[in-house]
Amino acid sequence: MCGIAGVVNFSGKAVRDEEINTMLRTIKHRGPDDEGIFINDGTGLGHVRLSIIDLSAAGHQPMFSNDGRYSIVFNGEIYNYLELKKELEDSYIFKTKSDTEVLLAAYLVWGEACLSKFNGDFSFVIYDKQENLLFGARDRFGIKPFYYYKDNARFIFASEIKAILPLLNNVSPNNDIVFEYLVYHRTDQSNETFFNSVLKLKHGHCFTLRNGDLRIRRWYNLSDQIKGTVKLTPEEYREELRRSVGLRLRSDVPIGICLSGGIDSSTITSLLFHDFNLKEINTFSALFDKGSWEDESPFIDVFKDTLRNMHFVTPSAESFYDEFNNFVSSLGEPIPGISPYAQYKVMQLAGHHVSVTLDGQGSDEMLGGYSNFYGSYLKELLVNFRLIMFFNEAIAYYKKTDSKEGFAFLAYYLLPHFLKDKASQKKLGNVHPDFFAEYNQESTIVADLYDPKTLHDSFLQHFEYKLEHLLKWDDLNSMRFSIESRIPFLDHNLVEKTLSLPSDLVIRKGVNKYILRESVKDILPTKIYRRMDKKGLETPADRWFRTKPFQNYIRDLLNSSRFQQRGYFDVEDARKKFRSHSAGEANFSKDIWKWVNLEIWFNKFIDNK
Repeated sequence: MCGIAGVVNFSGKAVRDEEINTMLRTIKHRGPDDEGIFINDGTGLGHVRLSIIDLSAAGHQPMFSNDGRYSIVFNGEIYNYLELKKELEDSYIFKTKSDTEVLLAAYLVWGEACLSKFNGDFSFVIYDKQENLLFGARDRFGIKPFYYYKDNARFIFASEIKAILPLLNNVSPNNDIVFEYLVYHRTDQSNETFFNSVLKLKHGHCFTLRNGDLRIRRWYNLSDQIKGTVKLTPEEYREELRRSVGLRLRSDVPIGICLSGGIDSSTITSLLFHDFNLKEINTFSALFDKGSWEDESPFIDVFKDTLRNMHFVTPSAESFYDEFNNFVSSLGEPIPGISPYAQYKVMQLAGHHVSVTLDGQGSDEMLGGYSNFYGSYLKELLVNFRLIMFFNEAIAYYKKTDSKEGFAFLAYYLLPHFLKDKASQKKLGNVHPDFFAEYNQESTIVADLYDPKTLHDSFLQHFEYKLEHLLKWDDLNSMRFSIESRIPFLDHNLVEKTLSLPSDLVIRKGVNKYILRESVKDILPTKIYRRMDKKGLETPADRWFRTKPFQNYIRDLLNSSRFQQRGYFDVEDARKKFRSHSAGEANFSKDIWKWVNLEIWFNKFIDNK
């Protein structure tokens, strides 16, 4: 993985070296091993490199075609690059062992059609010097980021928003996005960002830019790939997963795994140990106080007799207080809660040992890992009058899970749309009535995220509108510590097959991830195989915000004139909730974090610009 950046002046005025260098300095953490720039009159490209495949100088970017006409800056990995290279050898003379050169050659031979041949995580731009044309693309699910700014004079792009901001004359908040963040608890559901005029290229999209004319089109649509029901045996499903993991083991540097204690990361860990015979694999985990709700150590410890290189970090109120300013700066945009901090600490730990990690993201979104999926499955059974199965599944779900949220989601999904919209407006974060009234306009969030007709509709909605915020945090947390995070569950072949499964292979007898559990039950620790609760990397925010340093900080924030003048929050209501939280009478940690996060974000990115 790397960092890319660039500027195009539509007038043809030469891009200055300092502009590209300024951008690269901002994202140097993404590529500490090398950097390069290329400027051709009005077009400038920049790249910082984290060397993963072909560690030699031959992998330097920007990389050029043999005739010098084309140049590329690329962030990501093409995992099937060896297979593609064989296909291309008769058409292109390769000079490196890198996947970057394979990507460039594929574009020269196949044009835009090359995108459908890639199995990987990618964000790249190719510059055609002869035609003065830029072509760029982003991977199917949005694993690798791409942000841009465009006005009548220029086009600016980068892997992180922070690299674009220094080149802008005006930086202001996008209050439509702030509203959806505060009211709906959502981020990253559209192509807009928290910054006015800074957009992201949506996942599965590509673009061309010529003479100031930016044309964006969709090259991949997951729903188009689901063309019927596919029944796989557990053995066949395991082979698909094994194939995905095997491709993501291609690396010239050490690889580790983020082990959370959940079924997804535990599955990948077990596959590495048993199927790939990687006995010395490094694992990285976050631990919390023994016996606390967040503590996953009972599920992580089941690997202690098997694995020899297990590493642990213990996030705490003290470490978070010391680091939360840097944490907010690293993420670049506000986030709904502080659970990504646990991942931040895990990546910080991993950075001392490896340059590549495997992660379990993506399984929940296609195998029913969240409570709302039970609700959508029960709705599917109910509206299709499969009443016997509905009652059997409802009873099994009730008996096997601690959380009964699935029933609440079922009731919610059956509401008329206007009531559903009202129920979704939770007014998290003590939104000021004036701000609410001004921005409470028609939103598509409810229809996009909370109106599934079937279980598979729910999965598709998550992939289209919800998954990307998790992938963004994964990218920013890992790259902050110069780590390439790879996600085996999001191999597009595996995703397409999984979303083509009949519902009863995903959820059966109240058990989610049914086919995954069955496919690895011979190698997965029994305690993990039988696990039904869902936590992820959670943090005890409620307790942390009751510690003295945070109490003082939050009290000062609520009393500051800047906070009061923002106009986002009902300050008196916020003070009341803070007193209640401090006394232990209620848990308003999500609200508190939004006060803190939004204010720090303003201080770092808006007020000082």
